[in-house]
Amino acid sequence: MATETVNELVVELIESTKMLDPVIVKTKIAPQFGGDVNAGDSDTGIGVCGWILTIICWLLVLVTMPFSFFICFKVVQEYERAVIFRLGRLLSGGAKGPGIFFILPCIETYTKVDLRTGVFDIPPQEVLTKDSVTVSVDAVVYFRVSNATVSVANVENAHHSTRLLAQTTLRNILGTKDLHEILGDRETISGSMQAALDEATESWGIKVERVEIKDVRLPVQLQRAMAAEAEASREARAKVIAAEGEFKASTALKEASMVIAESPAALQLRYLQTLSTISAEKNSTIIFPLPIDFLTQFMR
Repeated sequence: MATETVNELVVELIESTKMLDPVIVKTKIAPQFGGDVNAGDSDTGIGVCGWILTIICWLLVLVTMPFSFFICFKVVQEYERAVIFRLGRLLSGGAKGPGIFFILPCIETYTKVDLRTGVFDIPPQEVLTKDSVTVSVDAVVYFRVSNATVSVANVENAHHSTRLLAQTTLRNILGTKDLHEILGDRETISGSMQAALDEATESWGIKVERVEIKDVRLPVQLQRAMAAEAEASREARAKVIAAEGEFKASTALKEASMVIAESPAALQLRYLQTLSTISAEKNSTIIFPLPIDFLTQFMR
Protein backbone atom coordinates (compact mmCIF):
# COMPACT_ATOMS: atom_id res chain seq x y z
CA MET A 1 0.00 0.00 0.00
CA ALA A 2 2.80 2.39 0.86
CA THR A 3 4.60 1.49 -2.37
CA GLU A 4 1.54 2.42 -4.45
CA THR A 5 1.27 5.76 -2.65
CA VAL A 6 4.92 6.52 -3.28
CA ASN A 7 4.55 5.61 -6.96
CA GLU A 8 1.57 7.93 -7.34
CA LEU A 9 3.47 10.79 -5.73
CA VAL A 10 6.47 10.18 -7.98
CA VAL A 11 4.23 10.23 -11.06
CA GLU A 12 2.68 13.51 -9.93
CA LEU A 13 6.20 14.86 -9.30
CA ILE A 14 7.22 14.06 -12.87
CA GLU A 15 4.09 15.60 -14.32
CA SER A 16 4.39 18.74 -12.21
CA THR A 17 8.03 19.34 -13.07
CA LYS A 18 7.62 18.97 -16.82
CA MET A 19 8.13 22.13 -18.81
CA LEU A 20 5.08 23.67 -20.43
CA ASP A 21 4.53 23.15 -24.11
CA PRO A 22 5.50 26.36 -25.93
CA VAL A 23 2.52 26.01 -28.28
CA ILE A 24 0.09 25.91 -25.33
CA VAL A 25 1.79 28.89 -23.77
CA LYS A 26 1.51 30.95 -26.94
CA THR A 27 -2.03 30.02 -27.93
CA LYS A 28 -3.84 29.64 -24.60
CA ILE A 29 -2.06 30.83 -21.48
CA ALA A 30 -0.38 34.00 -22.76
CA PRO A 31 -3.44 35.56 -24.40
CA GLN A 32 -5.62 34.74 -21.39
CA PHE A 33 -3.42 36.65 -18.99
CA GLY A 34 -2.38 39.50 -21.24
CA GLY A 35 1.00 38.06 -22.15
CA ASP A 36 2.83 38.38 -25.43
CA VAL A 37 1.98 35.47 -27.73
CA ASN A 38 5.28 35.99 -29.55
CA ALA A 39 7.44 35.77 -26.45
CA GLY A 40 10.51 33.53 -26.57
CA ASP A 41 10.33 29.85 -25.60
CA SER A 42 13.22 30.16 -23.14
CA ASP A 43 10.97 31.79 -20.56
CA THR A 44 8.26 29.07 -20.48
CA GLY A 45 9.89 26.63 -17.99
CA ILE A 46 10.71 26.80 -14.32
CA GLY A 47 14.44 26.45 -14.90
CA VAL A 48 17.03 24.20 -13.31
CA CYS A 49 16.72 25.84 -9.90
CA GLY A 50 12.98 25.34 -10.05
CA TRP A 51 13.43 21.65 -10.78
CA ILE A 52 15.80 21.25 -7.90
CA LEU A 53 13.54 23.06 -5.43
CA THR A 54 10.52 21.06 -6.59
CA ILE A 55 12.33 17.74 -6.13
CA ILE A 56 13.53 18.77 -2.67
CA CYS A 57 9.98 19.71 -1.67
CA TRP A 58 8.62 16.39 -2.89
CA LEU A 59 11.31 14.52 -0.97
CA LEU A 60 10.43 16.55 2.12
CA VAL A 61 6.79 15.60 1.70
CA LEU A 62 7.66 11.91 1.29
CA VAL A 63 9.95 11.86 4.32
CA THR A 64 7.52 13.61 6.64
CA MET A 65 4.44 11.59 5.67
CA PRO A 66 1.77 11.46 6.99
CA PHE A 67 2.36 14.70 8.92
CA SER A 68 3.02 16.63 5.73
CA PHE A 69 -0.54 15.92 4.57
CA PHE A 70 -1.87 18.38 7.16
CA ILE A 71 0.09 21.13 5.40
CA CYS A 72 -0.20 20.03 1.78
CA PHE A 73 -3.94 19.36 1.57
CA LYS A 74 -6.23 22.38 1.54
CA VAL A 75 -10.00 22.77 1.24
CA VAL A 76 -12.06 25.45 -0.48
CA GLN A 77 -15.83 25.89 -0.22
CA GLU A 78 -18.36 25.41 -3.00
CA TYR A 79 -18.45 29.18 -3.64
CA GLU A 80 -14.64 29.60 -3.61
CA ARG A 81 -11.75 28.87 -5.96
CA ALA A 82 -8.02 28.64 -5.26
CA VAL A 83 -5.48 30.20 -7.63
CA ILE A 84 -2.09 28.49 -7.14
CA PHE A 85 1.34 29.94 -7.92
CA ARG A 86 4.52 27.82 -8.01
CA LEU A 87 7.75 29.77 -7.70
CA GLY A 88 5.83 32.86 -8.74
CA ARG A 89 4.37 31.24 -11.85
CA LEU A 90 0.69 30.53 -12.35
CA LEU A 91 -0.02 26.82 -12.59
CA SER A 92 -1.74 25.56 -15.71
CA GLY A 93 -5.23 24.14 -15.41
CA GLY A 94 -6.88 27.20 -13.93
CA ALA A 95 -8.23 27.65 -10.43
CA LYS A 96 -8.75 24.67 -8.14
CA GLY A 97 -11.90 23.77 -6.30
CA PRO A 98 -14.32 23.30 -4.87
CA GLY A 99 -13.13 20.60 -2.50
CA ILE A 100 -9.63 19.34 -1.64
CA PHE A 101 -6.49 20.33 -3.53
CA PHE A 102 -2.76 19.70 -3.02
CA ILE A 103 0.04 22.28 -2.69
CA LEU A 104 3.76 21.86 -2.21
CA PRO A 105 5.10 23.63 0.88
CA CYS A 106 7.66 26.43 0.54
CA ILE A 107 7.40 26.80 -3.25
CA GLU A 108 3.65 27.10 -3.80
CA THR A 109 1.22 29.75 -2.61
CA TYR A 110 -2.49 30.09 -3.25
CA THR A 111 -5.14 32.79 -3.12
CA LYS A 112 -8.79 32.13 -2.36
CA VAL A 113 -11.35 33.94 -4.51
CA ASP A 114 -15.01 34.26 -3.53
CA LEU A 115 -17.38 33.71 -6.47
CA ARG A 116 -20.54 34.91 -4.69
CA THR A 117 -22.30 38.07 -5.80
CA GLY A 118 -21.02 41.09 -3.91
CA VAL A 119 -22.45 44.56 -3.53
CA PHE A 120 -21.05 47.99 -2.72
CA ASP A 121 -22.44 51.49 -2.47
CA ILE A 122 -21.13 54.29 -4.64
CA PRO A 123 -20.69 57.35 -2.39
CA PRO A 124 -22.70 60.44 -3.33
CA GLN A 125 -21.06 62.06 -6.35
CA GLU A 126 -21.32 65.78 -7.08
CA VAL A 127 -22.15 65.94 -10.79
CA LEU A 128 -22.64 68.91 -13.12
CA THR A 129 -25.38 67.95 -15.57
CA LYS A 130 -25.57 68.91 -19.23
CA ASP A 131 -27.86 71.84 -18.44
CA SER A 132 -25.42 73.17 -15.77
CA VAL A 133 -27.24 71.95 -12.66
CA THR A 134 -25.26 70.51 -9.73
CA VAL A 135 -26.78 67.32 -8.31
CA SER A 136 -25.59 64.69 -5.85
CA VAL A 137 -26.22 61.11 -6.98
CA ASP A 138 -25.43 57.80 -5.30
CA ALA A 139 -25.91 54.25 -6.59
CA VAL A 140 -25.42 50.58 -5.74
CA VAL A 141 -23.54 47.99 -7.84
CA TYR A 142 -23.96 44.21 -7.79
CA PHE A 143 -21.03 42.21 -9.17
CA ARG A 144 -19.32 38.83 -9.00
CA VAL A 145 -16.05 37.20 -10.02
CA SER A 146 -16.53 35.35 -13.31
CA ASN A 147 -12.92 34.16 -13.71
CA ALA A 148 -10.95 33.65 -10.51
CA THR A 149 -7.59 33.22 -12.25
CA VAL A 150 -7.88 36.40 -14.28
CA SER A 151 -9.10 38.44 -11.28
CA VAL A 152 -5.92 37.51 -9.38
CA ALA A 153 -3.38 37.63 -12.21
CA ASN A 154 -4.53 40.69 -14.18
CA VAL A 155 -5.37 43.24 -11.48
CA GLU A 156 -3.98 43.98 -8.04
CA ASN A 157 -7.33 44.34 -6.28
CA ALA A 158 -10.31 43.58 -8.49
CA HIS A 159 -12.96 44.67 -5.96
CA HIS A 160 -11.32 48.02 -5.17
CA SER A 161 -10.64 48.72 -8.85
CA THR A 162 -14.26 48.02 -9.73
CA ARG A 163 -15.42 50.36 -6.97
CA LEU A 164 -13.27 53.25 -8.20
CA LEU A 165 -14.25 52.63 -11.83
CA ALA A 166 -17.94 52.71 -10.87
CA GLN A 167 -17.53 56.15 -9.30
CA THR A 168 -15.88 57.64 -12.37
CA THR A 169 -18.34 55.94 -14.73
CA LEU A 170 -21.29 57.36 -12.77
CA ARG A 171 -19.91 60.89 -13.05
CA ASN A 172 -19.10 60.53 -16.75
CA ILE A 173 -22.53 59.20 -17.72
CA LEU A 174 -24.53 61.70 -15.65
CA GLY A 175 -22.46 64.57 -17.05
CA THR A 176 -24.00 63.91 -20.48
CA LYS A 177 -27.61 63.96 -19.22
CA ASP A 178 -30.04 66.78 -18.51
CA LEU A 179 -31.70 67.14 -15.13
CA HIS A 180 -35.09 65.95 -16.34
CA GLU A 181 -33.47 62.82 -17.84
CA ILE A 182 -31.74 62.00 -14.54
CA LEU A 183 -34.98 62.41 -12.60
CA GLY A 184 -37.27 60.56 -15.00
CA ASP A 185 -35.11 58.03 -16.86
CA ARG A 186 -33.14 56.19 -14.19
CA GLU A 187 -33.53 52.74 -15.77
CA THR A 188 -31.82 53.82 -18.98
CA ILE A 189 -28.97 55.41 -17.04
CA SER A 190 -28.55 52.27 -14.92
CA GLY A 191 -28.46 50.10 -18.05
CA SER A 192 -25.86 52.32 -19.73
CA MET A 193 -23.70 52.30 -16.62
CA GLN A 194 -23.94 48.52 -16.28
CA ALA A 195 -22.90 47.99 -19.91
CA ALA A 196 -19.92 50.35 -19.56
CA LEU A 197 -18.74 48.75 -16.32
CA ASP A 198 -19.19 45.21 -17.62
CA GLU A 199 -17.13 45.95 -20.72
CA ALA A 200 -14.34 47.62 -18.74
CA THR A 201 -14.08 44.91 -16.06
CA GLU A 202 -14.25 41.92 -18.41
CA SER A 203 -10.45 41.76 -18.59
CA TRP A 204 -10.34 41.74 -14.77
CA GLY A 205 -12.54 38.65 -14.48
CA ILE A 206 -15.43 40.69 -13.01
CA LYS A 207 -19.06 40.47 -14.14
CA VAL A 208 -21.28 43.46 -13.26
CA GLU A 209 -24.79 42.07 -12.84
CA ARG A 210 -26.83 45.13 -11.92
CA VAL A 211 -26.53 48.87 -11.25
CA GLU A 212 -29.26 50.87 -9.52
CA ILE A 213 -29.51 54.63 -8.92
CA LYS A 214 -30.45 55.09 -5.26
CA ASP A 215 -31.08 58.79 -4.77
CA VAL A 216 -30.76 62.12 -6.58
CA ARG A 217 -30.28 65.09 -4.24
CA LEU A 218 -30.94 68.59 -5.55
CA PRO A 219 -29.71 71.87 -4.01
CA VAL A 220 -32.15 73.48 -1.56
CA GLN A 221 -32.56 76.62 -3.68
CA LEU A 222 -33.37 74.53 -6.74
CA GLN A 223 -35.92 72.53 -4.76
CA ARG A 224 -37.65 75.74 -3.68
CA ALA A 225 -37.68 77.07 -7.24
CA MET A 226 -39.12 73.83 -8.59
CA ALA A 227 -41.75 73.78 -5.83
CA ALA A 228 -42.77 77.38 -6.60
CA GLU A 229 -43.00 76.56 -10.30
CA ALA A 230 -45.16 73.51 -9.61
CA GLU A 231 -47.42 75.48 -7.26
CA ALA A 232 -47.90 78.26 -9.82
CA SER A 233 -48.72 75.70 -12.48
CA ARG A 234 -51.32 74.06 -10.23
CA GLU A 235 -52.93 77.43 -9.41
CA ALA A 236 -53.13 78.33 -13.08
CA ARG A 237 -54.83 75.02 -13.89
CA ALA A 238 -57.27 75.53 -10.97
CA LYS A 239 -58.27 78.98 -12.27
CA VAL A 240 -58.82 77.62 -15.76
CA ILE A 241 -60.97 74.79 -14.40
CA ALA A 242 -63.00 77.24 -12.25
CA ALA A 243 -63.58 79.53 -15.26
CA GLU A 244 -64.71 76.62 -17.38
CA GLY A 245 -67.11 75.56 -14.62
CA GLU A 246 -68.63 79.03 -14.37
CA PHE A 247 -69.05 79.17 -18.14
CA LYS A 248 -70.86 75.84 -18.21
CA ALA A 249 -73.02 76.85 -15.22
CA SER A 250 -74.07 80.12 -16.86
CA THR A 251 -74.93 78.30 -20.05
CA ALA A 252 -77.06 75.82 -18.13
CA LEU A 253 -78.83 78.65 -16.23
CA LYS A 254 -79.59 80.43 -19.49
CA GLU A 255 -81.16 77.31 -20.95
CA ALA A 256 -83.15 76.74 -17.72
CA SER A 257 -84.50 80.29 -17.74
CA MET A 258 -85.64 79.86 -21.31
CA VAL A 259 -87.51 76.68 -20.41
CA ILE A 260 -89.15 78.30 -17.35
CA ALA A 261 -90.18 81.33 -19.42
CA GLU A 262 -92.07 79.09 -21.82
CA SER A 263 -93.98 77.33 -18.98
CA PRO A 264 -95.11 79.45 -15.96
CA ALA A 265 -96.06 76.27 -14.07
CA ALA A 266 -92.44 75.19 -14.13
CA LEU A 267 -91.51 78.19 -12.01
CA GLN A 268 -94.06 77.17 -9.39
CA LEU A 269 -92.78 73.61 -9.36
CA ARG A 270 -89.23 74.89 -8.92
CA TYR A 271 -90.42 77.04 -6.03
CA LEU A 272 -92.04 74.05 -4.31
CA GLN A 273 -88.88 71.98 -4.80
CA THR A 274 -86.83 74.73 -3.16
CA LEU A 275 -89.22 74.77 -0.17
CA SER A 276 -88.87 70.99 0.16
CA THR A 277 -85.10 71.25 0.20
CA ILE A 278 -85.05 74.02 2.81
CA SER A 279 -87.52 72.23 5.08
CA ALA A 280 -85.35 69.11 5.11
CA GLU A 281 -82.30 70.99 6.43
CA LYS A 282 -83.79 73.87 8.47
CA ASN A 283 -87.14 72.95 9.98
CA SER A 284 -87.56 76.24 11.87
CA THR A 285 -87.34 78.39 8.75
CA ILE A 286 -90.65 79.79 7.49
CA ILE A 287 -90.88 81.25 3.99
CA PHE A 288 -93.80 83.30 2.71
CA PRO A 289 -93.99 83.56 -1.03
CA LEU A 290 -94.60 87.06 -2.30
CA PRO A 291 -95.14 87.71 -5.97
CA ILE A 292 -92.82 90.21 -7.57
CA ASP A 293 -95.71 91.84 -9.41
CA PHE A 294 -97.29 92.73 -6.09
CA LEU A 295 -94.10 94.51 -4.97
CA THR A 296 -93.87 96.51 -8.15
CA GLN A 297 -97.14 98.19 -7.31
CA PHE A 298 -95.66 99.62 -4.09
CA MET A 299 -92.45 100.64 -5.82
CA ARG A 300 -94.41 102.87 -8.14
